[in-house]
Amino acid sequence: MRLFTTVAALALTSALVAGAANAQSGFDAARISEEIRLLSDDSFEGRGIATPAEQKVIDFVSQRFAEAGFAPGGENGGWTQAVTLNRIASSNISASLTQAGAATPLTQGQEITISSRLPGSKVDLKDVPLVFVGYGVNAPERNWNDFKTDVRGKIIVVLVNDPDFEEPELNTFGGKAMTYYGRWTYKYEEAARQGAAGVLIVHETAPAAYGWPTVVNSWSVPQFDILRENAAAERVPVEAWVQRDVAEKLFAAAGVDFEEQKRLARSADFQPVDLKATMDVSFDVASEQIVTHNIVARLEGSKRPNETVLYGAHWDHIGVDAGEGVNGDRIFNGAVDNASGTVAIVEIARRFGQGPRPERSIVMVAFTGEESGLLGSEYYAANPLYPLETTVAGFNIDAANVYGRKDKLNITGFGHSDLDDRLSAVATTQGRGIVPDAGAAAGIYFRSDHFPLVKRGVPMSYINSAGDFLDAPIEPRLAAQAEYGRIGYHQVADEWSADWDLAGMIEDMEVSYQAGAALANSTDWPQWKPTSEFSTVRAVSQSQRD
Repeated sequence: MRLFTTVAALALTSALVAGAANAQSGFDAARISEEIRLLSDDSFEGRGIATPAEQKVIDFVSQRFAEAGFAPGGENGGWTQAVTLNRIASSNISASLTQAGAATPLTQGQEITISSRLPGSKVDLKDVPLVFVGYGVNAPERNWNDFKTDVRGKIIVVLVNDPDFEEPELNTFGGKAMTYYGRWTYKYEEAARQGAAGVLIVHETAPAAYGWPTVVNSWSVPQFDILRENAAAERVPVEAWVQRDVAEKLFAAAGVDFEEQKRLARSADFQPVDLKATMDVSFDVASEQIVTHNIVARLEGSKRPNETVLYGAHWDHIGVDAGEGVNGDRIFNGAVDNASGTVAIVEIARRFGQGPRPERSIVMVAFTGEESGLLGSEYYAANPLYPLETTVAGFNIDAANVYGRKDKLNITGFGHSDLDDRLSAVATTQGRGIVPDAGAAAGIYFRSDHFPLVKRGVPMSYINSAGDFLDAPIEPRLAAQAEYGRIGYHQVADEWSADWDLAGMIEDMEVSYQAGAALANSTDWPQWKPTSEFSTVRAVSQSQRD
């Protein structure tokens, strides 16, 4: 399936050569495009983790790193780091809501999506009470607790994002910028800490930052999790999303108005609401331990090899639709997300390999398990192959701009570290301005592979193009970009196109390369800003960098 209309594709074709020619860098647009085409080909079967396609990805990416002049950087002198995960597949899903004696069935993939990350063989919940707990946030440092009632053994209904989304002027949770409390990962984790039996997140496109098809595609496939000593204490049996119209009817039948409860949930005084309903949920669970792999390459530094500049991108995507797909297409090719990023770090490796050997070591990591909750990067951050204390900084690339040059650079997480200044300086040489954290409301800072390293104190960069398109024709570019958001992201339509204009992607790659190269040939250590919550983590290991 193509993401563009024929008219848009033809329009972009006419702009491709001019756009690429304007990108003054050492990157080859034609080679980048071809490599993305190959890595997102149907033969890679959507790059599902721990599938037969995984070895094909490992072979492809490691061969490219070797051609770039990098050595294996993984375990035991190889190209990989083994990541052991639990794979939990849910099947034969049955669910219904009961209010006032009347049961309403809920169909998987239509009104609801249900999955689990709790290992076992069966989930069978009967007559479990439902309670609305607002945004499901327990934040003592903000004097906020939505759990003013005992939810043990109950299914909680929660809103997506955090309380400031609808009314940012409240500034209780940082205004429009999402905090970690707004992420679905947090809501499931906090529910487990509270002893709940399950969670229903009410889906709304704006606060979630993606549509219902993305929810269905992401949670109707097997789920993965790292191994946990006590999974039952950290995972609830039922992790679910429900359509807004289902929630509206549920609330109305309980005698309360959904919109009014959303408004009340923005206050720390919010009181949980008994929805006067119960839920039955039953499904089979197939649990197994699987091994997937991060792909790791290294170029040893000439003077300070024990100091590392890291580049990362995730190689995995969703795999193959277990159903009929869309118009017979069942493969989630993931061309933009994230064959583009994987190819980008390979091409940056080529630049480093072609030039003088940098003074510090360069490590490239193609992470696994990002689509399953940043699991590959979480595993690496918890089990680093190169010490995090002497990892200078990192540059994450996820879903590159394939629609042409833009006049600004977005710096996700702007304000946390002085990487902002280093990236801005390179963008200025390109004549571009800066957009500070354009994805703040969608919580992008918490949604890609830089974040597990950030949590452990490593300054990390995550950038992409922003602002206005620079090259005519403009309208086809805007249409193609919008169409990707509508039918491409986490859908089978995320496929390579010969009509892409990669000049914008190349400009972004140039920023990451130049900033990383400057650090690799210096004795600088990027610093967290005092207002960042991650500065204290990094400070603990300061003596190892003195």
